[in-house]
Amino acid sequence: MTRTGSLGRLGYGLAGLGGLLVLMEAVPRLGLVDARFLPPASEILGTLAGQLVTPELWIALGETMRGWALGLALAFWAAVVLGVVIGIVPGLRGLTSSTVEFLRPIPSVALVPLATLLFGPSLGSTLMLVVYASFWQVLIQVLYGVAAVDSVAFDTARSYGLSAWSRVRHLVWPTALPYVMTGLRLAAAVAFILAVTAELVIGSPGLGAEIQVAQSSGAVPAVYALIVLAGLVGIGVNAAVRLLERRVLAWHPAVRSEVAA
Repeated sequence: MTRTGSLGRLGYGLAGLGGLLVLMEAVPRLGLVDARFLPPASEILGTLAGQLVTPELWIALGETMRGWALGLALAFWAAVVLGVVIGIVPGLRGLTSSTVEFLRPIPSVALVPLATLLFGPSLGSTLMLVVYASFWQVLIQVLYGVAAVDSVAFDTARSYGLSAWSRVRHLVWPTALPYVMTGLRLAAAVAFILAVTAELVIGSPGLGAEIQVAQSSGAVPAVYALIVLAGLVGIGVNAAVRLLERRVLAWHPAVRSEVAA
């Protein structure tokens, strides 16, 4: 993507954000919505600025990011290893497909009672929900990636005596890598959502727990401020993973054409 195109997209994004802030400022000021339930944007941003200088907020944010990072890492590596094994071992894909299709649609929030029973309001509950939700995002993409390997090339590599590890390293992995990075990008967003959800519902330490405390105490501007912060962190997470994806797949024709466009 050219510099002019990037600046144009950034300009549109900032214009949209500015319009949203103006709308949020005007609606309560004009009395269209009770300011007790929707404070003006200036009050929300002022509250956020005040909270950003408190160590408690940064500690809570650190807890959220720790749960997000650990859960995402565990889910990613488990899904990659298991997906490659299932994809390359003959018959294993068919043997496990019904189990995968049964477990994958189960909402992670349905595991909240189990997580609470096993770990209580702790990091363990957050990890349980994050890992479960993120795992399927990566696993399905890895399975698609392994299935995309050219069967003729795979049989040729085997006929030339390449070991299983060499076939995975030089043939399966380069083919599956774009799918793997797509799975990582999807899983990163889901992991952050579930990390905050676990803290909000279960009370695990983190940003979600701070939102729950602010809501219980009737601090409406603080609730909105923390929600805005969660949104900004989510945007940062997505941008960081997309940057990583472009770096890792810099050799891929699709990424190179996107950069050149």
